[in-house]
Amino acid sequence: MRSNTMKQKTSIKQWIALAAMGLGVFMGLLDVTVVNVALPTMVRDFSTTFTDLQWVLNAYTLVYAVTLMIMSKLGDMYGRKKIFLGSLILFVLASAVNGMASGLLILDIGRGVQAIGGAGMMSLSMALVASNFAGKDRGLALGILGSIIGVSSASGPLIGGYLVERFSWPAIFYVNVPFGIIAVILTVVYVKETPSYGKNQKVDLLGMLLSALGLFAIIYGLIVKEGHTHWNWTDGRVSSWLIGGLIIMIIFIVVEAKIKDPMVNLKMFKKPHFIGVVVVAFALGSGIYAYNTFLTALMQNYIGYSATQTGIRQLTISVWSLILGPIVGILSARYSKKWMISISLLIGGVGFWLMARAISPSVSFVDLWPGMVLMGITNGMVNPLLNTAGMEGIQANEMGMASGLLNVFRQLGTTVGVVGLGLIQDNQYENYLNGHLSSIQMPAQALSGLKKALFDAGPFSGHGIAFSTRISHAPFAQDFQRIVMKAYDNGMTAVAIGSAIIVVIGGVAAALLLQRNPKSAEITVKDEN
Repeated sequence: MRSNTMKQKTSIKQWIALAAMGLGVFMGLLDVTVVNVALPTMVRDFSTTFTDLQWVLNAYTLVYAVTLMIMSKLGDMYGRKKIFLGSLILFVLASAVNGMASGLLILDIGRGVQAIGGAGMMSLSMALVASNFAGKDRGLALGILGSIIGVSSASGPLIGGYLVERFSWPAIFYVNVPFGIIAVILTVVYVKETPSYGKNQKVDLLGMLLSALGLFAIIYGLIVKEGHTHWNWTDGRVSSWLIGGLIIMIIFIVVEAKIKDPMVNLKMFKKPHFIGVVVVAFALGSGIYAYNTFLTALMQNYIGYSATQTGIRQLTISVWSLILGPIVGILSARYSKKWMISISLLIGGVGFWLMARAISPSVSFVDLWPGMVLMGITNGMVNPLLNTAGMEGIQANEMGMASGLLNVFRQLGTTVGVVGLGLIQDNQYENYLNGHLSSIQMPAQALSGLKKALFDAGPFSGHGIAFSTRISHAPFAQDFQRIVMKAYDNGMTAVAIGSAIIVVIGGVAAALLLQRNPKSAEITVKDEN
């Protein structure tokens, strides 16, 4: 095999390679959200509760976040194509097992294994694309990959809803198999391998173990808090995980600073540009992706759209990734990515403000779409730009890790955002109920019982209680329903404002920290023909 620097004209084979990597990324990210809409069907089929099914979601989220950096490092050391391909095969096999799962334990384990594959595909995709393209075409290719990331994250409700309604829940896993096989074949034939940069290095097993344990503890602590909003942060069942995770991550940083061949080169974090990139990734996750959870609940639980109807309307957000990704990839070669990212995030802030103003008891898609369009434009602009900016100023042998860190912060941002925005929503919701339920003419015992039921169920499920058959026939039904709807609206308005603040902070951070034109590394690939 001879190595050559890719300065020749981009060939059709390279674009087919991009399609293979994009397909893997699409499947990996889609499976973070696609299961949500299948849960009601799974509850019936497994004769279980939503609480027991929560690990079908949590297993993927946890393992995915924990293994992102590990898979990135392995790719940098032993060849990104090898690890990407192995991850893709693992993902496809686990998807098939999940579709056939006869019990929750098998499904939970299968989801964890599937997440390892998803993390490997996601963490190495950007570095592989950067390796397989050069010059202006690299920006275009990374832009297209950014489009795929944006679309896959937002299209879970639509694709999941359609598959569940037509074929039942196993279809959301089985669909990965044929597309995964196609991606495997295309990857083998068309994707070019990168050098094994770690051939003479020792594997940093301690660093991998510490990073995995630390991230697991932090994310698990946040998941526990999300499921028990009334527990205080100081509650040992929450704080022990979070504090323990932070201590382990501090030990991880100390270890990485001292050893010869660290898992993560901490010098990356001495560059303001890279800090800006991960801050923007965190803002994107905690502001936009986290908000999708609340928007989906609003459209399904309160407005009353089905999963498919919700997904179709949310195309207002996701379609912009398809439209803008390639355009942004071309523009990023001519204009400052720093200001494009910053301005795009500020546009998102305006979108969230419009949605906050639109929330009312009679809200419908007609009221929400202007804000959703701006939110979609932000996602469609920032994701591709972030991919390209994240690869700039990074050494060729560390591009996999840079990609992994970018995805870790995006995923961590999403988890923190869901918890943080959820607490804001709960606080506003409960404050309004406390202040207004006592004005309803109803027996004190009924008032106490209903208030407890609403608090225990939370904002997502309050509508189901208020409009249940039993309550709807009560003499106080109209007043009770009006107050529950208004309480939910207060919470959703606060969530939209919270997301607006997050993306505006991300926009300011981009303006202050990102560089205009950091130098891109020249990358060597192996010509296997």
